[in-house]
Amino acid sequence: MEYAGITGGLEGWIVWVAVASAFAAGVVKGTIGFAQPMVMMSALASFVSVEVALGLLILPTLFTNLMQALRGGVRPMLDAVARNRRFLVVLLLTLALSAQLVPLLPARTMFLLVGLPILFFAVPQLLGWRPALHSRHRRRGEVILAAVAGFMGGTSGTWGAPTVAYLTMLETPKAQQLRVQGVIYGLGAVMLLVAHVKSGVLNAATAPLSAALIIPACVGLALGFQIHDRLDQERFRRVTLIVLAVAGLNLIRRAVTG
Repeated sequence: MEYAGITGGLEGWIVWVAVASAFAAGVVKGTIGFAQPMVMMSALASFVSVEVALGLLILPTLFTNLMQALRGGVRPMLDAVARNRRFLVVLLLTLALSAQLVPLLPARTMFLLVGLPILFFAVPQLLGWRPALHSRHRRRGEVILAAVAGFMGGTSGTWGAPTVAYLTMLETPKAQQLRVQGVIYGLGAVMLLVAHVKSGVLNAATAPLSAALIIPACVGLALGFQIHDRLDQERFRRVTLIVLAVAGLNLIRRAVTG
């Protein structure tokens, strides 16, 4: 594909929408540890194709996850990798395989595949349901949720909801959850980058603007970190679930309205 400049041939106002969405997604991610791809996909897919939206979010997602994973230092990051290695292996393998389906799946199908599970996970918990992943079921639960997360990540660039479900059911403390999410999403983002260079989603048209969006995303992330530090554990949990529910509803709306 011929190089189309930093904007990838997009109109100026759409570029500013992309900048604003990257900043807002960074704030949300810094606050609750996830939802950057969901926020960016929800905003951008209203104005550009799913493939372009996915291409634009890949590099900002990669860099903000690196910052998030390293916030507590290298040693805690490595510990997080060791504790969640089974989840990571299954997620990465499923993500790499499912990414090749992007050019084949209708956009509405992709929105439903992401939106419905998010909504069905978040709303019951906001109404008082508290799921738990007991030790005797942990291995099976890890594999299932990791496979779901990998499929969603490969086809839509968003694999936050099953990962958050996994960590929430383990009742992970908020500081540790933020770090673990950074590690899981960061490694997933690397796989997503590799997979979509191969699939053609990240190309000469989308890569320059995707790289430029790293800056507003990281600025938003820094602001979100400050908000996160002021939240207690229960408020952090509720904000997490509210963001999930809103994102899920918006994606379902896109599936219904086109």
